[in-house]
Amino acid sequence: MSVRIEKDGHVWTIIHSRPEARNGMDPQSAQDLVDAFMEFENDPNAYVAVFWGEGGAFCAGWDLKYAATLRDPEKMQKEIVQDLAFPMGANPAPRGPLGPSRLELTKPVIGAIEGPAVAGGMELAMWCDVRVMAETAYLGVYCRRWGITLMDGGTVRLPRLVGQGKALEIAMTGRKVPAEECYQIGLCEKVVGEGETRAAAEAMAHEIARFPQEAVRADRASIIETRGMSVRDALRHEWANGVTAIVNEGVHGAARFADGAGRHGDFENI
Repeated sequence: MSVRIEKDGHVWTIIHSRPEARNGMDPQSAQDLVDAFMEFENDPNAYVAVFWGEGGAFCAGWDLKYAATLRDPEKMQKEIVQDLAFPMGANPAPRGPLGPSRLELTKPVIGAIEGPAVAGGMELAMWCDVRVMAETAYLGVYCRRWGITLMDGGTVRLPRLVGQGKALEIAMTGRKVPAEECYQIGLCEKVVGEGETRAAAEAMAHEIARFPQEAVRADRASIIETRGMSVRDALRHEWANGVTAIVNEGVHGAARFADGAGRHGDFENI
């Protein structure tokens, strides 16, 4: 199996390991990643996930050796057009071609990106809530040169992160986007030394996991779900997400502060 989970308390690191293919995605790996992230989502003791590609590459995209087998029209129709078709209405979606790209989790995922995260690998990186990139890592719509479209949320998430004009320029040229530029335009949130992304992402995950999780998830949901709403509708949505967390956690937290915890911005005693 090319996917494994390593657990450290409330932080799970989900590892994709196909170094011989630069972590290119085949159908089995895609399904194994979906299964791993759903296991994370459904385990009450799992708070934050780190998504890391082993062997110096985050993900080089769709395994083009597999894609080449789709020249068989019947195989293409069955495995892609039919099996991965996005459903109508509220029916549950099958996995994306690259795996978890259609999952809408309630818990945060941090991408730890070494080397290439290109084509579908870039789409997986953008699926994560936060991206930590090595200074030598890079993104790019490299599938542009092969006539393969973005099908794992790339055309949806890229403009939401960097704006429409920059998204169009990156997508249409298919050029390399180095880590430092990613940081400057909002495609990643932290740049670290080569080989340090997993440790940096896990440190961030543990920092998030220290806090009361209902409030973390409520605020995360509001940030994601209110995009595109009017201010009034967004405020209403924020209230609905937040008020339950306040009742369940916030009042108790306020009482702890009143009793002396966390004074003067101290995050240690929480």
